[in-house]
Amino acid sequence: MFNPAARNLITDIEGLKVGHATDDVANTGVTVLLCTPGWTAAVDVRGGGPGTRETDALAPENLVGRAHAIVLAGGSVFGLAAADGVAAALSHEGRGLALRPGSPAIPIVPSAVLHDLSNGGDKRWGLEPPYRRLGIEAAAAAGEDFSLGAVGAGRGAMAGRIRGGIGSTSIDLGEGLIVGALVAVNAVGSALMPDGETYWAWPYELDQEFGGRGGPRGPIDLSDPAPDQSRLLAIGRLQPGANTTIAVVACNAELNNVDCRRIAMMAHDGIARAVRPAHTPFDGDTVFALASGALPLSGGLTRPAHIARIGSASADCLTRAIARAVHHSQN
Repeated sequence: MFNPAARNLITDIEGLKVGHATDDVANTGVTVLLCTPGWTAAVDVRGGGPGTRETDALAPENLVGRAHAIVLAGGSVFGLAAADGVAAALSHEGRGLALRPGSPAIPIVPSAVLHDLSNGGDKRWGLEPPYRRLGIEAAAAAGEDFSLGAVGAGRGAMAGRIRGGIGSTSIDLGEGLIVGALVAVNAVGSALMPDGETYWAWPYELDQEFGGRGGPRGPIDLSDPAPDQSRLLAIGRLQPGANTTIAVVACNAELNNVDCRRIAMMAHDGIARAVRPAHTPFDGDTVFALASGALPLSGGLTRPAHIARIGSASADCLTRAIARAVHHSQN
């Protein structure tokens, strides 16, 4: 049986750091994952209302295919400015692409945002939304240990009708291979079964990481694909782009950009296992995939078999991270 790595966080992968900055007045925030000096990266978008920046730089047909940081932010379109702050902070430290001697370093900082503008807090920021500042603060706070729940990008997040938030997990696949996930959950769908108590993700739980409640205590009607629809309509959440699950999955294997893209695609299954419904027209579900390249692929498997194994583990980690986010936000 496989187990979480030491922290059960994405930072169990050596070289990753995560930091939050939270604005309690505005009920919003930013979460930054640092992967300097630049990791192989890709992205896959499945939701119908995404808000992203620099995702084209990660496309397999384009030149860069690497990232120095990934930013997850609240604030909808305003939250995209958080990546400006992170890029400025990293460049100031000399981190990024050096195209010519003496020119500023150019960090590649892809990002995705969630819509928390109608989830409470004072958003009367006029011409100065706080996200650039929050991006700088989150990057400065980045470390190997970080909080889960209603912090950072998950501060104003919702999961269906209850609080969402930030979740993270890892798994040790043996022979030095570590896979992890980081997620900000603001889904239109629910992380809970119709009984309001059991996580959809319960079969994937390890070490009682989201309460250890187990499966449902009795029969559950699973015939209604969107049991919360009438309530969600009443609170105005069924609007394009008003919800999303944004995530990063990562590993320490030696992968290329195309490998990472396949893993990001596979990892989306983790959302579908943990949230119902998922990938709706109202969500902006986006998953980034990162690989440090520290561990060469070996062990007698073909390369596609390695990718399948890592992608499957990434999906499982994301499933668990979503439930963990909701669990920590309620407790």
